[in-house]
Parts: sequence; structure tokens; C-alpha cells
Amino acid sequence: MPPLIQIRDVSKIYQLDEVEVRALDGIDLMMNRGEFSALIGPSGSGKSTLMNTLGCLDRPTSGSYLLDGAEVVNMTRDERARIRNKQIGFVFQNFNLLARTSAIENVELPMLYGASMTTRQRHDRAKSLLSLVGLADRLDHHPGQLSGGQQQRVAIARALATQPSILMGDEPTGNLDSRTSREVIDLFRRLNADQNLTVILVTHDLAVAKNARRNIVLRDGKIIADTSDHAAAEIALKQSQELA
Repeated sequence: MPPLIQIRDVSKIYQLDEVEVRALDGIDLMMNRGEFSALIGPSGSGKSTLMNTLGCLDRPTSGSYLLDGAEVVNMTRDERARIRNKQIGFVFQNFNLLARTSAIENVELPMLYGASMTTRQRHDRAKSLLSLVGLADRLDHHPGQLSGGQQQRVAIARALATQPSILMGDEPTGNLDSRTSREVIDLFRRLNADQNLTVILVTHDLAVAKNARRNIVLRDGKIIADTSDHAAAEIALKQSQELA
């Protein structure tokens, strides 16, 4: 089976005040279905730019990105939006829930823009997903009535609404205490194991990264380590932080 993600010689260049910033510099990367990977590195290393590229939020300046066999680099903005809705679910540090909308309505929202579903089908799927993340008794609660961990669980349920093949988390535990962080990461691990869902987390936290089976360490827009050896990833990260 071909890899789900295949990136070849991908670069991303920004022009800031007539200065060229190379956020990604000749990245090569492959990921198979069902992998659990963490992108780690200091601020400015390129990990967020790489996530935006993998998530079809941004298009690389050069190189090739095949997502499930489709070349993303040549897609229009609308085409990237369609593939995001079909293939990718996002979970963010700040949850990004609609404050005046109930948990179940937040989860239903992505389904309004995807495949044709009846109101009952959307409601039933949202209810099932909230049950999956342990919030069957919080369907009608608004974000302000939920703890940070519960809000992040709603966000995870929402990210799963369109049955994506990839679940991406951008510092998903950044606003949570240590106990709640562990609970949320355990949920990512369970989704990866039980549903063969490809999980990609962006994090600066080694304790979070150690839950992934693969650590990809970035510095100055380059991958400096790609390993399942967490000790080796920690050494590479410390070196990148010293040089940052």
C-alpha cells in the first residue's frame, strides 16, 4: 500500500520586509496509515509550517506533496479546502469552539459542509462521537459550562465528524493541566489504536511527544531527527534548542 503522506523536497519561503525567510528547507517525509507521530522543535523551527502544509492549510513554495496519491501543490484553495474536509481533522490549543453553541451543535457543524446528511444523521453521529470521547452527559452544555479538558474533548469529537483519515493536533494540551493533558493524550492514543487513525501532533513538550511512536525533530526548517527512539529525539531537541 502506498504511503498516505509523501513529501519530497518541500520548501516554504516567506518574504518579510524584503527578507527571505525559509520556513521549510527541502523536507522529505513519508507517513503510512495508522502512524502516530509528533512534530517537535523550538519556536521558529518550522514545525507549525510543516503542520499547515500537511494539513493543506498552506501550499509549499516548491516540491511535491502527495496526500493519498493526490498532488496537493497544484491544487487551488477550494480544492485544498475540499480535501481538508474529507481527509483531515484539526484540534487546536485554544479549542476554537463556538461559545454560544452547545457541544452537540459544535460537533455537528463540520457535517453541514461535507457529504449530504439529514439533520437526524448529523445529530446521531455527533451524539455518538461525544459518547466516544466521554461526554455523553454533556451534549447540551455550552463551552463556558465545560472544563478545559471537556472543551478539548468536544474539539476532538468535532475533528472526527467527517470521518477523516488524519487527526492533527496543534499543541492540543497547551492550555491544560498535567492530569487533563494525560487524559487527552490517552484519547489520541486510543483513537490511533482502535480506529487506525493517523495522528500527527505538534508539540514543544517532550512528555507529550513520548506518547507518539515516531518523533520528528525540526530545526531551521529541516528535519534533524526522525526516530522512534525517544532518547535520541530528546538529545536532538536539546541540541536544536541550544542552537535556536
